Amino acid sequence: MNHMWSIVIGSLIRISPIKNFRANPCLPPIKVQHFIAQRLNQYILYSTPRFETSSILLTACFPLLFSTYSCAFPAAKAMAGSNFEVHSVFSNRSLPNGKFTATPEMLTLIAEENSKHGCRYLSLSMEANLEVGAKREIVLGRNMHTTCLEVTEPDADDESTGDKEAHIASILARYRNTLLERTKHHLGYPYNLDFDYGALSRLQHFSINNLGDPFIESNYGVHSRQFEVGVLDWFACLWEIEKDDYWGYITNCGTEGNLHGILVGREMLPDGILYASKASHYSVFKAARMYRMECVKVATLVTGEIDCTDFKTKLLTNKDKPAIINANIGTTVKGAVDDLDLVIQTLEECGFSHDRFYIHCDGALFGLMMPFVKRAPKVSFKKPIGSVSVSGHKFVGCPMPCGVQITRLQHINALSSNVEYLASRDATIMGSRNGHAPIFLWYTLNRKGYKGFQKEVQKCLRNAHYLKGRLREAGISAMLNELSSTVVFERPRDEEFVRRWQLACEGNMAHIVVMPNVTIEKLDYFLSELVQGRSIWYKDEKVRPPCLAEDVGIDNCSCALHK
Repeated sequence: MNHMWSIVIGSLIRISPIKNFRANPCLPPIKVQHFIAQRLNQYILYSTPRFETSSILLTACFPLLFSTYSCAFPAAKAMAGSNFEVHSVFSNRSLPNGKFTATPEMLTLIAEENSKHGCRYLSLSMEANLEVGAKREIVLGRNMHTTCLEVTEPDADDESTGDKEAHIASILARYRNTLLERTKHHLGYPYNLDFDYGALSRLQHFSINNLGDPFIESNYGVHSRQFEVGVLDWFACLWEIEKDDYWGYITNCGTEGNLHGILVGREMLPDGILYASKASHYSVFKAARMYRMECVKVATLVTGEIDCTDFKTKLLTNKDKPAIINANIGTTVKGAVDDLDLVIQTLEECGFSHDRFYIHCDGALFGLMMPFVKRAPKVSFKKPIGSVSVSGHKFVGCPMPCGVQITRLQHINALSSNVEYLASRDATIMGSRNGHAPIFLWYTLNRKGYKGFQKEVQKCLRNAHYLKGRLREAGISAMLNELSSTVVFERPRDEEFVRRWQLACEGNMAHIVVMPNVTIEKLDYFLSELVQGRSIWYKDEKVRPPCLAEDVGIDNCSCALHK
């Protein structure tokens, strides 16, 4: 399987216009050799999977007509027989310029430069032959150092020559192409990539910061509180709580919504125990660690929703302490929705009065989708819940991470404090908050409205059912929960395939989250590659697809035992 690697040498190698031809190459100055050897590996723009280049060796010869660069890589065997293409970049132009070949021991670049192009920078791309199933080693604080884009000081003459600007422009152009390619093959994470915020570009020239409480204007006047409160009112109406009864704010991400909701619960019930299903988002357990709360993990059903029988057992074991519950409105892996009514019923049956429990609803994705499905149970403040959070960069499609957190006004006094520096009060988690995010959310809510979101939800559910059906027809284990657009299926055996399609995996499972930007054509494209891949991965009968009966249920498993 061939994959594209991109290496930018940038200003490391400067090429002078050709005036004469000399057959014998001459070595560049020693300091240039050393500089190139030290810096080349730091200019890798994009590589999947990555290979280690920290011990790269480089020698360079600069004949006046052509240049030869020889690079020895530790991972040379993985690149043996690779095909390469060379481009020169000047003023955002990329021109075909030469080629080089690879052997297991040495990579040699032979590039012919022509003076009429006025080239000052070299970049190279190569297609590398990689083994199926290559795995990346994940080491904290180490994985990106060999692929980072180094910040360099401008040269003295850069302002007059424009070399630095051309170099930066070439990097950004390549990065944009990378984003386009990665977006094309994105399926595994719940982000709506179908949006156009061109109308808001004129606002990017301002530093908009919503410091402190959204409902109290601070001394900092460059804010977007009027947009923020408008968005909050819209969500308050969606979740059925009156304007005078709620408090909330636009968070910097979905995790912050969970951190805030659980913090409010802890402040209301200081000795309470946090209950969360094992399928809850990792931020819930992060909150327990941060707040040093006792946390009880509750078992789940095969669908991924909370097992209220196990929940009841654990409540009765700790019935002398209040309960703080995280209810999932769409779990991370299976898209399961906890039965909120059954959770409340279980609490009441165990003797917990409404003042002895606090429920935070993590609605990261489905908290915005469920209200537009007629048969779906409601997430409503008319029920005894304490808070609801949702992500703004998921179903809405905001281009930067953000979220919405709504809680009851009566609860927020436990967190709120005066901040003289701001001439305001603050009950948020963060200090500075992105003032652009509320504008993006407000813009989308106004453009789409209830009818627009309902149409998109129906499209997502319809396409999710299509995907699940096609997978089962192909003999692939697959599950789709009711009211969900998350299709769980057998994890592809090739890790490079997983990375190519950016699939989220857990154990033997992978999933695709069908969002508004995911079309039938895109799903068919993915399915054709998956079926073709499986014909290779499992051509040897000794290797068979895994059994997913325990993960998705016997009825959804297509392994040799259950098909």
